Amino acid sequence: MPNSEPASLLELFNSIATQGELVRSLKAGSASKDEIDSAVKMLVSLKMSYKAATGEDYKADCPPGNPAPTSNHGPDATEAEEDFVDPWTVQTSSAKGIDYDKLIVRFGSSKIDKELINRIERATGQRPHHFLRRGIFFSHRDMNQVLDAYENKKPFYLYTGRGPSSEAMHVGHLIPFIFTKWLQDVFNVPLVIQMTDDEKYLWKDLTLDQAYSYAVENAKDIIACGFDINKTFIFSDLDYMGMSSGFYKNVVKIQKHVTFNQVKGIFGFTDSDCIGKISFPAIQAAPSFSNSFPQIFRDRTDIQCLIPCAIDQDPYFRMTRDVAPRIGYPKPALLHSTFFPALQGAQTKMSASDPNSSIFLTDTAKQIKTKVNKHAFSGGRDTIEEHRQFGGNCDVDVSFMYLTFFLEDDDKLEQIRKDYTSGAMLTGELKKALIEVLQPLIAEHQARRKEVTDEIVKEFMTPRKLSFDFQ
Repeated sequence: MPNSEPASLLELFNSIATQGELVRSLKAGSASKDEIDSAVKMLVSLKMSYKAATGEDYKADCPPGNPAPTSNHGPDATEAEEDFVDPWTVQTSSAKGIDYDKLIVRFGSSKIDKELINRIERATGQRPHHFLRRGIFFSHRDMNQVLDAYENKKPFYLYTGRGPSSEAMHVGHLIPFIFTKWLQDVFNVPLVIQMTDDEKYLWKDLTLDQAYSYAVENAKDIIACGFDINKTFIFSDLDYMGMSSGFYKNVVKIQKHVTFNQVKGIFGFTDSDCIGKISFPAIQAAPSFSNSFPQIFRDRTDIQCLIPCAIDQDPYFRMTRDVAPRIGYPKPALLHSTFFPALQGAQTKMSASDPNSSIFLTDTAKQIKTKVNKHAFSGGRDTIEEHRQFGGNCDVDVSFMYLTFFLEDDDKLEQIRKDYTSGAMLTGELKKALIEVLQPLIAEHQARRKEVTDEIVKEFMTPRKLSFDFQ
């Protein structure tokens, strides 16, 4: 493939950055000397591979194909080096969060601009979702192709997923599902949802039974988002792989076309990672191809897939898009979302493993109020007098960030932004506004989830024909 060489160089460049970050974190933590030495050896090996491929030493601020910047001491260079994004870790030193414009350049995706949003509105006849209007879904790959197909009455389908690492999901996990439900409604297309319980078994300290039970419990939360049972298939990898030859055949095809060097470059795997991790990316890639679901699409291989996901999942699908034409399939299109920040600030995303950084879908109204008041990072001033005089900073205030996700009224959100920035609204009042949005939202979700029986879950997770007839 003519484009594979630059892509692999860029992956190698990104993997050096990833490994460098790992070395720094091991040295800063309490890692053993052997662990640090192993990580350093891997970093040196990657840098040598880079030099052999490019003829130049690795420079953190100079990706392959880009001219060296005139200075690498400016604030932008520092920020770019300190933004770290991969499928497992999201970290930045900026209180404003990740610089998404730089991430678009680094990942080679395209910005969702006003023109694309207007085109989606024309195609669907519906007002764009507030996640689009507010830039929460901000980047894409080939969305115009999907719209071309839709406008020409050609089919496509949606694919998204969830890695079930715990029984309880947090509010950040809802973002791709809220948006995917909107896409399903306005485009009237089938949807497949992958529960990667196999991945969580490989990466976490879980038994197979635990990983599968988390998949079923998480499926209840996903179903509670309101998906149409006649258009939606939810599947556990541990379950579906054994019953679908179409799915497994695609996994094997993908595995044959991706080398160990490529997955090391893309995902930062090392020689000490188990072989299950190394082969897993092919399993996350396989739902991108329609004949992985013969019960829905029969043996059709030409139906394009659209994947709404957080941008940290993009490495999986860059790999998928590289492989697709080599095995005769269309490349999946993607819509990328920003990260949902932790309560303590936008330097990292909300994590289910830290109860104080997260608002869970199981939290009571009292717990939500306590967490927001106690832990939500504030953009307010040190004293009321200073705040009234100089105003608060919405760019770093977590409560305001959460309102951009969950307060649907644009005018009300803009009024809050003006009042807080001017100092008319205090931090306590802003937190109260967020609590008043979150408490009913989560209570309503809990009520819908109670109605999801084991029988309903079983129906969603049974391979079957969905109510679509593709000609």
